[in-house]
Amino acid sequence: MKFFGREIELKELRKVRERSVERSCFTVLTGRRRVGKTELSRQAFDDGTTPYLNLPITRQPEVTLCAQLQEEAEWVLRLGIHGTCTRFGELFRELMKAAEKRPYTLVLDEFQEFDWTNPGVYGDIQHIWDEYHNKTKLNLVVNGSVNRLMNKIFFDDSQPLYGRNTGTLMLRPFGPTLLKTIFRFYKPDYTNRDLLALWVISGGVARYVDMMMSAHAFTRKEMLEEIFSPLSAYIPEGRTILADEFGPDYGTYFALLAAISSGQTTSSEMKNLLGTEVGGFLAKLEAQYSIVVKKQPIFAKATAKNAHFQIDDGFFRFWFRFVHKLDYLNELGRRDRMRDIAERDFDSFSGYALERYFTAKFAEERRCTRIGGWWDRKGENEIDIVSEDEVAGTLGFYEVKVDPSRFDASRLDEKVAAFFVKNPEKRSLARTTGCLSIDDM
Repeated sequence: MKFFGREIELKELRKVRERSVERSCFTVLTGRRRVGKTELSRQAFDDGTTPYLNLPITRQPEVTLCAQLQEEAEWVLRLGIHGTCTRFGELFRELMKAAEKRPYTLVLDEFQEFDWTNPGVYGDIQHIWDEYHNKTKLNLVVNGSVNRLMNKIFFDDSQPLYGRNTGTLMLRPFGPTLLKTIFRFYKPDYTNRDLLALWVISGGVARYVDMMMSAHAFTRKEMLEEIFSPLSAYIPEGRTILADEFGPDYGTYFALLAAISSGQTTSSEMKNLLGTEVGGFLAKLEAQYSIVVKKQPIFAKATAKNAHFQIDDGFFRFWFRFVHKLDYLNELGRRDRMRDIAERDFDSFSGYALERYFTAKFAEERRCTRIGGWWDRKGENEIDIVSEDEVAGTLGFYEVKVDPSRFDASRLDEKVAAFFVKNPEKRSLARTTGCLSIDDM
């Protein structure tokens, strides 16, 4: 797929490269798998400004890995390393020494894979970095996809590389504006119905957007056919990614996500279902893995009891509902039936994704300083989106409907009145109310 957007990230990465010409910099680039970290690095640095060396870290014995990486390093940097490095620490020392003579960029791709090859590598890198970084001109960038391991490597104060990185950049999925730009490039006459399908199915993740665009799957029907085709690369994705991400706790996390997908969204419901405490696991799913979000009514105190959890990663939300839940059909070879069920239930399923779309759209357009949903403790009144602009002193109340004909303006007014009963301090703010639908995308 053609490279789109990411102007802010490109600018920041190139600024770091400029600083590294004076003294070495160490940047951690993270983000969920398939979001486009490797390609972003290539676009930022492989432009002829300074030499660019990308070394992919793969799961194989350290001796074999070092032989491959040394060969690539010698070819790109025209190095003449004496002998063959059998430990990555030996190779890294040579690479740091090379940066004494001239500036260059070194990207270590899938850095967390050293945890499989030899966890002692992190200590080797720390010692060599400490020895050389003040007298070298290296732009060191490490990419990592497994949050559990990247957080441990760089943000656990008991680990050797804690505090060594000079910057951290989190790469997130495409937002609404960029997703529309991409879709318009490949299909200028796309419909909002198909845009919603792309948003729901891909979650804005570069790999899955590319999957649809490359297959010329531009309509909802074509996208679902691509996902549930016999050769689909989409079907195994969820299990493959989560197995690496969660490690030995895979089973518990998987069960929690499946429970949320099936409508068990409160911690008490999940505790009863799994028969164990789930608070710690849920906290990690939100803070470390960014897969779920704890939703509370906007303006509610952090201790409010009426919170529930949602899968906030768009890809996993779709995958758990229409792939994992229907795995029994996959085992029977009936992906055609999986596709039919996804088509049948798509409109009702996509309502929350449409809320997420407009929340992201408002944030991109800087239309608010706070945004969220609101509901009362009894569940009798619920407003999909409440946005506040603290600068302008305004509140917006919106119902989100895939089908705008289902919007009831008088019912929304009743919910807004209930909101002000619970939040009287907001009564003085100017307000707008309305419906956001597929027509407003």
